[in-house]
Amino acid sequence: QLQLVESGGGLVQPGGSLRLSCAASGFTLDYYAISWFRQAPGKEREGVSCISSSGGSTKYAGSVKGRFTITRDNAKNTVYLQMNSLKPEDTAIYYCAADRAWVCVLSTTYEYDYWGQGTQVTVSS
Repeated sequence: QLQLVESGGGLVQPGGSLRLSCAASGFTLDYYAISWFRQAPGKEREGVSCISSSGGSTKYAGSVKGRFTITRDNAKNTVYLQMNSLKPEDTAIYYCAADRAWVCVLSTTYEYDYWGQGTQVTVSS
């Protein structure tokens, strides 16, 4: 079965850190650019970050730039999103999406090949 599986979410205090993982099952991520999105209750889904298939190019939303870092380990078939200095407004369900392409796209209207089921991140004291 071809799927993406996110993990690493949880409850963290403001200022804390979490590392999300996006692992592929049934296919290799080597040829896929990966994007992270999030959706908070009552809000539209928004793009957070993306990374090219080689890992040489990344993009970040302005709201997370300088706090989040996206990386990939193709040997482990996994992409990571390191989230530091977390704020309550980062609370959302985080999803990863795969696109068979060299460059990454961070767009909520783009048609990605695969989506994960999401992982909940809650930032609260």
